[in-house]
Amino acid sequence: MRPAVRVGAAAAAVCAMVAVAAPAGAAESAPARQAAETCWATHYGPQPPGALTASGELFDNNADTAATSLTRNPQLPFGTLVRVTNVANGASLVVRINDRGTFQQTPAEPKCLDLTDGAFSRLGGVLNPDQGHIVVTQEVLG
Repeated sequence: MRPAVRVGAAAAAVCAMVAVAAPAGAAESAPARQAAETCWATHYGPQPPGALTASGELFDNNADTAATSLTRNPQLPFGTLVRVTNVANGASLVVRINDRGTFQQTPAEPKCLDLTDGAFSRLGGVLNPDQGHIVVTQEVLG
């Protein structure tokens, strides 16, 4: 009886993987809606006047925008909307990706987003004294 159970479970697993797989030729520039993942969000801090983001936009430290880590694979395209929720207090907002960060993600420090100071504060992050990061869930909306 055990072999049948293992075969049944294996078949179910294969079916689940096939159902989740992206269709061939799916557009890579528009990411599909993904399940929320937990990580650390940091904030930019002071930026010089006239600073530009990697997308070429003038940096606005009060906007609901963010940089995504260069270590993320696949990269989130510029313009991608991401719902960010502070795990500690439930505060949530949607940010638009308009920059790239060079910050490293490690198992001990799973950094995913670098938020503007305004977005970080609206989510309940403390800028002074700086707590460095907040634990968030991020959900790619598209």
